[in-house]
Amino acid sequence: MMRNHIGKLAVVVLCLALAGVNSAVASAEDPQRTQPNIILIFADDVGYGDIGCYGSEQRVTPHIDRLAGEGMRFTDFHVPANVCSPSRAAILTGRHPMRCGFPVARANFPKYKSYGLAPEELTVAEKLKEAGYRNLFVGKWHLGFHVDGSHPLDAGFDEHFGIPSNYAAKVLGFDTLYRGKEVERAQVRYEELTRLYTDEVIRFIGQDRDAPFFIMLSHHIAHLPIRPSENFKGATKKGAYADFMLELDHSTGRIMQALKENGLDQNTLVVFTSDNGPAKLGSAGKLNGGKYVTMEGGHRVPAIFRWPGKIVHDAVSETTVTSMDLFPLFLSLAGANVPADRKIDGMNIADILLGRTVESPHKALYYYNGTNLQAVRVGKWKLHLPRTLDDQPFWAKQSGGNPKKVYLSLGECMLFNLDTDVGERTNVAAQHPEIVALLIEEANRIRIELGDVNVIGSDQRDHGLTRPQERERM
Repeated sequence: MMRNHIGKLAVVVLCLALAGVNSAVASAEDPQRTQPNIILIFADDVGYGDIGCYGSEQRVTPHIDRLAGEGMRFTDFHVPANVCSPSRAAILTGRHPMRCGFPVARANFPKYKSYGLAPEELTVAEKLKEAGYRNLFVGKWHLGFHVDGSHPLDAGFDEHFGIPSNYAAKVLGFDTLYRGKEVERAQVRYEELTRLYTDEVIRFIGQDRDAPFFIMLSHHIAHLPIRPSENFKGATKKGAYADFMLELDHSTGRIMQALKENGLDQNTLVVFTSDNGPAKLGSAGKLNGGKYVTMEGGHRVPAIFRWPGKIVHDAVSETTVTSMDLFPLFLSLAGANVPADRKIDGMNIADILLGRTVESPHKALYYYNGTNLQAVRVGKWKLHLPRTLDDQPFWAKQSGGNPKKVYLSLGECMLFNLDTDVGERTNVAAQHPEIVALLIEEANRIRIELGDVNVIGSDQRDHGLTRPQERERM
C-alpha cells in the first residue's frame, strides 16, 4: 500500500511538474498572457502643488488622489524640459530632447515647417507594437503633426484621435479634431475636448481584443485657455482653474471605472504625470519657479503609478526618477528589448516600483532650457550655471509679469542642497567650492555630449533649426 501511495504521489508530482512546464512554455510562446495593459495619462502644465495628494489646498482631485492611495506616488520625479514639445519627445523616446533632436517648443510659423519628431527615432509605441500591443494616442500631439513621418500613426500608434498642437481657434487647423490623418470635426469647441478624449479612451478599453494595449492620453488641461466645460464651470466655487482641475480628475475617474467594468483593472498599469511644471495660474507647491525655467518647479512634477497586486498601496517614494524612465520600464513589462543601437537616457525603474530598491538609477540630472544647459544635479546637490537673456529660449527671455519666471539671467553659479532647501532659496556655493567644481566638471562633460548654445554635441541629433532659441516667423 505504501508503494502504491508513493507511486500515485510520484504521478501527481510529475503531472504538476509537466503542467508547470507547459504553463511556462505557453507563457513564453504567448507573452500576451502576462503582459500588462498600460495607460499613460499625460496632463499639461499641471504642477506639483495642483494635486491634492501633493499638498494642494484646493482638494479637487479625489480620483487622482485615490490613484496614489492605491499605488505609488513619487516626490522626486523629473521631466527633462520645462515646456511641452521637448518633454513629449523625451517621454516617447526615452532620450533627452537634445539627443533626440527636439529641444525647443514647436510654433505655427514657416520656420518650423519641417520641425518634427525625427522618423529615425524609435518610440515606446513602436517597440510595444513589436511586442504585440495595440496602441492608441488621444489628445494633443505637438510634435509635428503635418511633418512627413512625424504623425502619431508614423510613431507606432495604431489609432489616433486628437488635435495637432495647442488649441487656438484663431490659428488655422488648431481647433480641428482628427481621427488618424482625416478630419473628424472642424472648429471643435475647446470645452468639448476633455469629454471627447475620455469617451474615445473608454471606447478603446471596451473593445474585444486578444492583445494587450497601450493608451497615451495627452490632455490639454491645464494649458491655456482655462475653459472648463459647461458641466464644470463654477462646480468648485474656487475659480476656473480649480474647475478645470476637477474636470481632469473626473476624466481620470471615468477611465478607472471603465477598466473595472471591463475586468481589466488588475492587469493594467496606470501612470499619471505632467509634461512640465505649472504656468502662471498653477501651483508648484513648495517648489520655486514653474514652467519656462529650470528651477525645480519647472522640472519636478507629480507622478503616480498604480498596478494592483504589483505596486504596494499608498506608497510614497523619494527616489529620483524621470519621465524618460517610462520607455525602458514599459518595454521591460512587455518583454521587449531596449534598443542597443542608440543611447537611451531612461532607466528601468521596475525594481523601485516593486519595492526591491530605493536607489536612484541616475547619477546626474541635466536641466536644459531649450538648447541652453542651465543646471546640473548630482544627488542632493544642484548647481545653476551662469546665463544671460541671450542664452535663453524665447519663452524665458522676459518674465511677462509671471512670478514663477525667476533667475532668467545669472552672473555666477548658485548651489542648492535640495535635501534641506527644495525651494532653492539659499545659495551655498561659497560654503562648498569643491562641490561646485565637481558639478562644473560634470556640466562640461555633458556639454560635449549633448551640446549647448552655440555648441554641437557629439551625440546631438540635428534639429534643423537656425537660431533655435528664437521664435522667428521665417
